[in-house]
Amino acid sequence: MTILVNNCFKNNYKNLIFFNQTKYNSLLYSLPPKFYLCNPKQSEMFNRGEIIEVKITDFAFGGNGLAKIPTENGDFVIFVENTFPGQTVKARVEKKRKKHAECKLLEIIERSPLEQLNGFQEISGAPYLYVPVEIQEEYKTSSTKDIYRKLGNIRNVPEIFDEFISSPLHYHYRNKMEYSFSCIEHDVYTGEEKDDAFALGFKRRGTWWKVENLNKPSGLFDEEFETKLIQIRDYLKSTSLPAWHPPKKEGFFRHIVVRKSFYQNQLLINLVTSSNDLKKFDATAFGKFLQDLLPGKIAGFQHTINDNVADRAKIENGENTLIFGEPKVIEELLGLKFEISMESFFQTNPKSAEKLYSKALDYVFEGNDLTRKVVMDLFCGTGTIGQILAQRAKDVRIIGVDIVEEAIEDAKLNAERNGIKDVEFYAADVGKFLLQYPEFEGKIGTIVLDPPRAGIAPKTLRKVIRLGADRIVYISCNPATQARDTETLIKAGYQLEKLSFVDQFPHTSHIEAIAKFIKTENYNTDFE
Repeated sequence: MTILVNNCFKNNYKNLIFFNQTKYNSLLYSLPPKFYLCNPKQSEMFNRGEIIEVKITDFAFGGNGLAKIPTENGDFVIFVENTFPGQTVKARVEKKRKKHAECKLLEIIERSPLEQLNGFQEISGAPYLYVPVEIQEEYKTSSTKDIYRKLGNIRNVPEIFDEFISSPLHYHYRNKMEYSFSCIEHDVYTGEEKDDAFALGFKRRGTWWKVENLNKPSGLFDEEFETKLIQIRDYLKSTSLPAWHPPKKEGFFRHIVVRKSFYQNQLLINLVTSSNDLKKFDATAFGKFLQDLLPGKIAGFQHTINDNVADRAKIENGENTLIFGEPKVIEELLGLKFEISMESFFQTNPKSAEKLYSKALDYVFEGNDLTRKVVMDLFCGTGTIGQILAQRAKDVRIIGVDIVEEAIEDAKLNAERNGIKDVEFYAADVGKFLLQYPEFEGKIGTIVLDPPRAGIAPKTLRKVIRLGADRIVYISCNPATQARDTETLIKAGYQLEKLSFVDQFPHTSHIEAIAKFIKTENYNTDFE
């Protein structure tokens, strides 16, 4: 921690003097405690909105770096999102509690000695781009294990932990990226803010109005496209139509959204603009420019006119026109092919998703006789898991359930396209499924859960438990909610037998988890 309080004999904590770690340590051990503690109330230490400068010394689950201020009442902990041990950072206090403060990262003042600069441009969506991947994975593993101990009350995590599955691609792994325009640019080289600019790239961390030009690849998306984004920016700037002004909610160019098929090595591109001065823009000419710039790589080009003031690039918010090509691409997962439109939900890192699904199905099959049993795929979305399961299973009835009717229709079409016949899809509320289809009661051998990031609502989880499956394989994109649900499952008589982590998003704090639960003789739906 690098904070020393000025004028502390007056208990004035609004003026802070900052030192580097060496100076701080020397002062800390040479001054009497009352000089820098002053018997403060921890809740008075910071104010919301205050800008502070801290040295990050530890790492917590979810990508929160930690700094600690010693007080006579114990450490006051500062959490700064998307930071890493060894960094000195500038941050803004967003929330203040009695014993801790939560902060938003504004600027990295000094890099961690663990970081190694590479040829990619750092963006807010990849805060650990310069941390070696093996170190990222070590921190993700330890901090995620810790969340199961803290939230799930699991004491034997080392014994049940199976493996950490690394992403097959550490760079250029994403299949979708959204780039923003703004006439307010944050210059990545000088740090200056420029008005009346034409910026195309990503939002400056901690802001919603400033954009940093992407001048070289980010390391996350297609390298050829991002290398040529400068030429796309120059072409659009030459039209003399303005980039969007976020505070004023006016301008023309708003977003470029790109979807990639690794199977086809092709891109869908969607340019989002307002309707202001629309007649001055030739979308067909821009489409021809894209085809010449990326020959053979553009599967389709769409233009969306969106006058909604909300800063969102979704097609349903505007009027969409296909300028040329197809409105979809084909992606392949474990031998199955899926049609993906610009708005389709699909795994962002398909190569890693193959590893994720393969591990989940290993948990479904190992030591499990599925003959004449029903396997339920709950929150099935477009039916990916159910179809992959059908490839490996015989004499098994597979049921996919999701409340989103459009997703179920896509699931049926995907299954037909792949010649999968042994899977049925139902548009239904997961929690009410047995009430609507009582014929499945008592016949469900295995449940595969893949809920959204918010996890499973407690009432819905209880209904899932009452289905009485012998085995539950729970896939989670948020281990914190899975850890919470694990405690509930254990109370109901399920044993957490195995746990694995999958890195779907290198250079970020996100991690996915797969848990295997087995019903025990203590199974009881009336638990408290």
